[in-house]
Amino acid sequence: MINWRVIIRILGTLLIGEGGFMLLASIISFIYKENQGFYIIVSAFITSVSGLFLYFSTRKASYQIGKREGYIIVTLAWIVFSFFGCIPFILTKSIPSFTDAFFETVSGFTTTGASILNNIESLSHGILFWRSITQWLGGMGIIVMSLAILPFLGIGGMELFVAEVPGVTPDKLHPRITETAKRLWGIYIFYTLSETILLMFGGMSLFDAINHSFTTMATGGYSTKQASIAYFNSPYIEYIITIFMFLAGTNFTLSYFALKFNFKKVFSNEEFKFYLGFVLLFTLIITFGLHSSKEYPFEKSFRYGIFQVVSIITTTGYVTADYLKWIPVLSVIIFTCMFFGGSAGSTGGGIKIVRVVLIIKNSFLELKRLLHPSAVIPVRLSKKSIPPQIISIVLAFVAFYLFTMVVSTIIMSALGLDLQSAMGSVAASLGNIGPGIGSVGPVENFSHIPAFGKWFLSFLMVLGRLELFTILVIFSPSFWKK
Repeated sequence: MINWRVIIRILGTLLIGEGGFMLLASIISFIYKENQGFYIIVSAFITSVSGLFLYFSTRKASYQIGKREGYIIVTLAWIVFSFFGCIPFILTKSIPSFTDAFFETVSGFTTTGASILNNIESLSHGILFWRSITQWLGGMGIIVMSLAILPFLGIGGMELFVAEVPGVTPDKLHPRITETAKRLWGIYIFYTLSETILLMFGGMSLFDAINHSFTTMATGGYSTKQASIAYFNSPYIEYIITIFMFLAGTNFTLSYFALKFNFKKVFSNEEFKFYLGFVLLFTLIITFGLHSSKEYPFEKSFRYGIFQVVSIITTTGYVTADYLKWIPVLSVIIFTCMFFGGSAGSTGGGIKIVRVVLIIKNSFLELKRLLHPSAVIPVRLSKKSIPPQIISIVLAFVAFYLFTMVVSTIIMSALGLDLQSAMGSVAASLGNIGPGIGSVGPVENFSHIPAFGKWFLSFLMVLGRLELFTILVIFSPSFWKK
């Protein structure tokens, strides 16, 4: 039997925390003497009181959390957080439409970065700050945060951690899951502060630097400027953000080892080597493509190339150039990058590099198995044999991912979008990337998408953020059987 009391209690606790972060946004509004601070406080009050009601109405809840409770909590957390998170947008009339406000908020918490806003600079500092916080919280994960700061979630906490971080092998840095979460968040905060300082050295204001650090480390891509990073027109800023996007797309366990100067552990990791290799390969192709087509001088070609490759592979979605205006082959390469994703254990979305690597390795080994049908040839990653059931899970995931892509593209086409825009909107939402192709390209947004399309894409964002199985398992009849 599902323990609904503990589910409601944990959701209430998370809402109390969300209300606290809204208060931070209201403080920013008051610092800049904006009258919208009052409405953000009201939003925080509504959210916190709702959380307190849920928390105290389930005081007798058993803290036993099983796998089913973990999946339900993680799924509902994103939906409930987004529902309450859109209140500041509505009350301040920054985004009057509930559909648009919910879409923007889901896009924030899932770190997708798809936006319906046509004039970002017109928003108040408090709302811009809240918009960035939604991505920063969603980046490392609401549940991982709760594991770090709420000791009582340590009981059954592994179920939440697996549901929240459903990669091929969720790494633990410590036998206690709460300690693992704390160390992950410590690295996350350290990187955020470091990037903030470095961006300020490049001429960014403190406010812009904090916001862009929030959304870089979350691989979210929300900017305080309509033109994204292109607004600043600064090579220094572009290179700094590129570095931190790359770090955010790297397994945070490897960051932990690197910060302890254990570089052997980092460079012996095969997924990291493939991640670095893909980035360098696609960057070189785009660099020489742009330079040979006389689009830009060599340095600018390299800078635009590496920035957009890292931005798309890590699913951050920042923009410095309109890649749809490049020669067609380069646009196709950028679109291909949308299906890679960051490393397992990173804040990046997408299919994930480790799954791509395992599929490539397994495909080549199938050729050997055809020649030697009786031989046992395991797939190896970082010199370790990968169990056949893991390969089956990876293949099933990719099959579900591509099937979802096809069906969703058909649905979006039925709403009136051309094929390119339909495919682009689905790839951008399911992969948590932000910008796509067609009418939702790097210099466009999602404001023109029909209302039903926005709700459907919001569902895809959550589906992609939780890597499909976490949500799909809830829809299976066996999940609800005793």
